[in-house]
Amino acid sequence: MIDKLGFLVALAREGNFRRAAEACGVAQPTLSAGIKALEAELGALLVHRSSRYLGLTPEGEKAVAWGQRMLRDARAMRQDLQAARGGLAGHLRVAVIPTALALVPHLTLACRRRHPGMRFTILSQTSAAILEMLEAFEADAGITYIGNEPLGRLRSLPLSTERYRLVVPPGSAFAGRPSVAWAELAGQPLCLLTPDMQNRRIMDGLMMSAGVEPAATVESNSIVALIAHVRSGAWMTVLPESLANTLGTASGLPAIPLVAPEAAYGIGLVVPRLDPVPPLTAALLAAAQELGDGQAAS
Repeated sequence: MIDKLGFLVALAREGNFRRAAEACGVAQPTLSAGIKALEAELGALLVHRSSRYLGLTPEGEKAVAWGQRMLRDARAMRQDLQAARGGLAGHLRVAVIPTALALVPHLTLACRRRHPGMRFTILSQTSAAILEMLEAFEADAGITYIGNEPLGRLRSLPLSTERYRLVVPPGSAFAGRPSVAWAELAGQPLCLLTPDMQNRRIMDGLMMSAGVEPAATVESNSIVALIAHVRSGAWMTVLPESLANTLGTASGLPAIPLVAPEAAYGIGLVVPRLDPVPPLTAALLAAAQELGDGQAAS
């Protein structure tokens, strides 16, 4: 039944029989037959269909919710059995806000040093999408803002504090300054993250608190695109300190602290509240605890 539930969950997620079959690594007739067999086994119609997928029935919605939980528990069981046989191994899916991507190698490296069999998929997502993916068990963990917006039924562990830098072209009048006030961004050619990103909402709030009407002539959901625009010499951007140091200064771009106000926001690891905690998630939590302790001590 687990495999058939996996077909149903994939169909609900993809909204298309072909894409769901590709996601499951099976032929489309195999997926369709599996879902029909599941309907027969459960004695309920789960999917509205004609020549194409038309959505889930009310029973199908309930089956997907149960299926997500059962698939999660099955993955955790396999991890536990693998660890008992001779070492923790398996695949962990981590969804991360773009501005925290520089933190991820600290966690993945710490996990791999202890458990060489661990593999990771790192997905860059908005904070809202991370919460949705964790709720639907489409991600095992997330790295996002904590203490800023509601996290729902999740456990959080602090990792770092996000402070902000103005990243400018080398020829900018701001280059070489010890700091720049948020109010000085008024009228400047800014390229910023798109408004669906929580980081952008934070930036807008900080600028408005300094009396600046937020305005960006270029918006992107890609940090690389922002850096490329700054390198062109015509724009400047605002990035968290860790990213400004990793991407900005590595590209020869000055990164100046932003002050008045000197804002800081918490970034943390978030995971579903599960009992027992899946072994791979527990290993990630242990690495996050060490990283958080190291940040607090520095």
